[in-house]
Amino acid sequence: MPCATIQVPRSVAAAAWPPSFKDRPGRSRLDLHPVTSLTSPDLPAAVLWDMDGTLVDTEPYWMAAEVELVGSFGGLWTHDDGLTLVGQGLWTSAAILQSRGVDLEPNEIVAWLTDRVQQKLDGAGVPWRPGAVELLSELRQRGIPTALVTMSVRRMAEQIVSSLPFTGFDLIVSGDEVDNPKPHPEAYLRATELLGVDPRRCIAIEDSVAGLASAVDSGATTIGVPHIIPLPETEEHTLWSTLDGRTVDDLIELATARAAAL
Repeated sequence: MPCATIQVPRSVAAAAWPPSFKDRPGRSRLDLHPVTSLTSPDLPAAVLWDMDGTLVDTEPYWMAAEVELVGSFGGLWTHDDGLTLVGQGLWTSAAILQSRGVDLEPNEIVAWLTDRVQQKLDGAGVPWRPGAVELLSELRQRGIPTALVTMSVRRMAEQIVSSLPFTGFDLIVSGDEVDNPKPHPEAYLRATELLGVDPRRCIAIEDSVAGLASAVDSGATTIGVPHIIPLPETEEHTLWSTLDGRTVDDLIELATARAAAL
């Protein structure tokens, strides 16, 4: 995927936003847990995690499901086509898939793709990204609040979170619970509002261009960890090649440096 914001055709973009909350498949009330009290340090106030491609290596599952779905309607969907959807909201993706011949309603497309990915997770297990579980565990041990901010639907997010060997997140904000998908900052802003923290005092971890834009625009100190697609090098965010070997102290150093620059 190019290192630039994806340009969605106007006709597609108009239909790309998710439907009202009550019409979304798998909708449910935010299942909030008490926020772990912040003991030490003061920064970061919270760490906000993307899911697909950042916490878990599920992008190949999504891309395989897209190939199967488009193929079932007689179309061709390539690996490069799949890269254009990385980090996008599911309803944005559904509109693009409709434009490629998938004759289903957006909600049906979202449900079909999610079912396929969840079936793969059931059969093969959850493919954690290198260093992600270890860093998340240390954050919990250090008493730093965490939120999962994903464009996948809640039922899939809960499936993945339940596979952790510890309580990994204080809350989840999912793609079926926001009106504006990434790259819009709504999901990150909602997570910080629910946590009761200033987004400028938080760190967000992302792997996609759309996700980086969402996190940066929310005001959070943003780390990009490239995976399926390359990420641009800019002063707006920090790039780490991997989370493997990274510690909470690295996050504290980054957040403290950002706070001093504000």
